[in-house]
Order: sequence, then structure tokens, then C-alpha cells
Amino acid sequence: MVDGHSPEPLFREPGATWYWLLAGPLAAAAMLYIEVNSGIGAQWLPPAFFFLVVTGFLAVQVKAARIHTSVELTHDELRQGTETIDVASILTIFPPPEPGEEPPKWQSARALGELAGVPRGRKGIGLKLTAGRTAQAWARKDGDLRAALAALLEQRSTAS
Repeated sequence: MVDGHSPEPLFREPGATWYWLLAGPLAAAAMLYIEVNSGIGAQWLPPAFFFLVVTGFLAVQVKAARIHTSVELTHDELRQGTETIDVASILTIFPPPEPGEEPPKWQSARALGELAGVPRGRKGIGLKLTAGRTAQAWARKDGDLRAALAALLEQRSTAS
């Protein structure tokens, strides 16, 4: 326990699922099926090669996604990829952009994490930080992360 709070995350996204690795065995099985049904018989080397290449490539991609696009929010910290900020440094959460309006200024702010911008498939959440800084948090389930952050800020404001 840190500061009397549970270390349990309030919000968590792993970044990618290991289920993608099933594509390797499926590719090998499909190739073996085609070989058997085409009349040439079962040749084990090409399906084994596909199994290893596809599974290996996807394992690297999933591991990278789990490192660089994962999100975890606790009472004390917000981790986006490999960057962690203190929740205490978050002053305000900007409202989401309205459809059809000009994009708000916070959408051009730096995205948290080490990536060049908000990762694909995620939506940004504008944050006003201490020292006049602005940044974008991000998540696939941006509404859930926004709600969890808002609850933390509300809890902090009522406690002080």
C-alpha cells in the first residue's frame, strides 16, 4: 500500500493480446490442409516454416505493443507506455472535442509515452499539467480512462 491506497489499478489496458499468436498455428494448419487436399500429400517443412515465421513475427509485435501502448492508472500514477507521471501533476482534464468543431489546442500537445503521437486505435484526452504544461493521455476506452481520471481529481479536490 502506498499513501493508504491499494496498488490495484483503477484503469488498465494491456496494449495487445497474446491471442494474436494463434495466427501462426492457424496459418500452418491452413497450409497443411491445402497440401493434403491438393493431392500432393502432407509436406511438413513449409507449414512448420510458416508456423515459426508468423508466430515469431507476431510475438515481437505483441510484446512491443504491450510495452509501448499499455495504460495503467493507479491512485498515484498514470503510466502510458514507458512514461509514468504523478496523478498529482494533473490539474485539469479538458473536455472532449465536439464533432464538427475546430480541433481544440490540446490535440496538438505532446502525447504521453515515448511514441511520436497518440497510438493508432486510441483517442487522446487533453490534460493540463503543473508548470503550465499540456499533454495528451490516450486509451482505446478513452471514456473509461477519462471517468477514472475525473473521479481521482474530484476525490483530490474534496480531500483538500
